[in-house]
Amino acid sequence: MKRKREADKAAELNLDTSKPTAVFEATTGRAYTVTVALPGSIIANALTPELKSLLASQIARALAVFCVDEVVIFEDGQGNQRQNDKQSYHQNGDNGYTGYSDPNHFLMHLLSYLETPPFLRKHLFPMHPNLKLAGSLPSLDMPHHLRSNEWCRYREGVTIGQQTEEHGKKKKRRKDDNPPEELTLVDVGLPRKVSVPASIPSNTRVTVKLPDGQAAFDGGTGIVAASAIAPSVPREESGYYWGYTVRAASSLSAVITECTYPDGYDLTFGTSERGAPISDLTKSASDQIQVPNFNHMLIVFGGVAGLEVAVEADDELRKMNVKEPRTLFDYWVNLCPGQGSRTIRTEEAVWLGLMGLREVVLSNGR
Repeated sequence: MKRKREADKAAELNLDTSKPTAVFEATTGRAYTVTVALPGSIIANALTPELKSLLASQIARALAVFCVDEVVIFEDGQGNQRQNDKQSYHQNGDNGYTGYSDPNHFLMHLLSYLETPPFLRKHLFPMHPNLKLAGSLPSLDMPHHLRSNEWCRYREGVTIGQQTEEHGKKKKRRKDDNPPEELTLVDVGLPRKVSVPASIPSNTRVTVKLPDGQAAFDGGTGIVAASAIAPSVPREESGYYWGYTVRAASSLSAVITECTYPDGYDLTFGTSERGAPISDLTKSASDQIQVPNFNHMLIVFGGVAGLEVAVEADDELRKMNVKEPRTLFDYWVNLCPGQGSRTIRTEEAVWLGLMGLREVVLSNGR
C-alpha cells in the first residue's frame, strides 16, 4: 500500500520515476586522466562463455562508474593456460570466438563494444560470436550514451557519406570558383544529420561539436553544420566524462613505455596483497591526501597469480634484471588489508582500488 501511495503521488506531481536521479553533471574542464591496466588472462579463468561475458561487463561497469579514461589490457603470460578448453569454440580466422583462444582480444572486444553508444554499435560492430551474449549485459549508460530526445553540445556519431556541395545546396559554379568544400555527413542519433568540414571514410566513429543551442535541431529537415573534434575535448572543455579508450600492451612494461600521453604517467599505483595498506595514503591526524597532484594516473591490477608472474613473463624486465613488481610503481598498495577470503578476484580488486583511490582522484589540483 505504501508503494502504491508513493506511485500515485508521483503521478499527481507528473514525475518520471523511471529515470535515475544520479545524472552526471559537467562542471569545469578536466585535464587529468585516470588509466586502469589489467591482464586479459582473467578471462581465461572464467569457465563458460556466459561467465566470460559477465566478467568483462563487471570490469566495464567499474570503469564507467569511476570515470576511467583509458583501460590497458596487457599480456602476463597466463592467458593460454586454458587454450585447449572447449575446442568447439575454436574457429580459424577473425570471425571465431576468442574467449578461449585469445582472452586479451575477447576482453578488449567486449570493453570496446560496451563503451560505444548503443545506436552506433550496429554500424561499428559486425555480428561476431564474442558479442552473442552482449545484449544481456548491464548497460553502462555513460554521459555520451545520449538518447535522441536528450540535448548535449557534444555527441558521438558515425560517418555515413561524403558531400561536396556546401550544406547540400547545389549551385552553379564558375570556372574561377574555388573547388567545393568537402564535407562528411554524420549520424549523431538526432532526427537531423550533421556535416563536418573534413573527408572521413564511411562507418567511422567521430566526436562532433554542435552549434550553440538546441534550436538548430527543433523542426526542419536540413543538414546542420558541426565540427569534428578529438574525443578528449568534451572532458577538457566542459568536464564531461566521455567514456574510455581501450589499448593493448604486449607486456607489463609496455603498459608504461607505450603510454599514449606525451609526458607519460606521472603517478603510478601497483596493487598487491603484499603492499602497504591503501589507508596509509592519508595522514591520520589531518586526514589529508599525501599523494602529489598528477596529470595522468595509472593503476595496475594483476591477474589470478598477481603482478609477479607478469614480471617473470616480461622479456624487457628480465633484461633489466627487474624481479620485484613494486619497483615499477610510485606506490605499492594493498586494497583490502585483513581480507577474509584467501584471494580477491581482479574484477573485485578493480572496484576496491578505484573506490579506495577515489579521494586521491577527486582531490587532484585542490
